[in-house]
Amino acid sequence: MYSIKIEANFSAAHNLRGYKGKCEDLHGHNWKVEAAVLKDKLDKTGMVLDFKCLKTKLEKVLDSLDHKYLNDDPYFKKVNPTSENIAKYIYDRLKAGGLKVKSITVWETENSAATYYK
Repeated sequence: MYSIKIEANFSAAHNLRGYKGKCEDLHGHNWKVEAAVLKDKLDKTGMVLDFKCLKTKLEKVLDSLDHKYLNDDPYFKKVNPTSENIAKYIYDRLKAGGLKVKSITVWETENSAATYYK
């Protein structure tokens, strides 16, 4: 089994429903996202996937979140926009795009991250 990973960023605002504390109020983050994908066999050039291709697919997902108020997104109207749920959101969209996703890690600060994987 082979794996590659890349990092990308997006900025967005959110507030956490049902949370007692500062994060209950509207605030924003500059999120860092790490996406890792798997493949059983390498392609004819010896790659899992071209890094540029993975970055393009991830950026397409992140463009839908970038500079947005996440609570307004239909997905996050039903699901609290926590880092954990943002990681699952990105995972599901990359998987729906045909990738075998290993994990998505979402860093909301340089010291705090959440990872989703199956």
